[in-house]
Amino acid sequence: MTIFIKNKYTLQIDEFRLRCCIGKKGSTKNKKEGDKKTPKGTFKIENLYFRKDRKNKPLTSLKCIEIKNDMGWCDDIRLPKKYNKLIKIEKKIKHEKLFRKDYKYDLLIPIKYNFKKPIVGRGSCIFIHLTKDYKPTAGCIALKEKDFLIMIKLIKKNSKIKII
Repeated sequence: MTIFIKNKYTLQIDEFRLRCCIGKKGSTKNKKEGDKKTPKGTFKIENLYFRKDRKNKPLTSLKCIEIKNDMGWCDDIRLPKKYNKLIKIEKKIKHEKLFRKDYKYDLLIPIKYNFKKPIVGRGSCIFIHLTKDYKPTAGCIALKEKDFLIMIKLIKKNSKIKII
């Protein structure tokens, strides 16, 4: 099963069309760290991460991982071995904190962009996460919670996402 991002505002799975938002500066084939663009291409997806203190474990066939307070996603271009990987937060490592004060990462799925052998500076922390207002993201794809919950019921761990 493939998740299609048709344009800046539409995520489609089979006949389901869900409203979404993407990077503030659109999408690109030539992603760079911090460019506020969503990478174009077809990518595998990771596990579902969720805030157990705020959400029940969702109904999905994806592997569900509870987000802990010390979890981060490395976006530090000085650390090639940790770049674009889940890490335990350390003060000296630049990262995206997963256990946030806001709601955006209460449910999230990392997109396996620049993932297996990450190239430093080509972009990191590309997630499918939550939004309440559809404001453009820093490069992720965001959906309202009700649509996110529909999406995770439909997709499987071998599903891919195609960003056009």
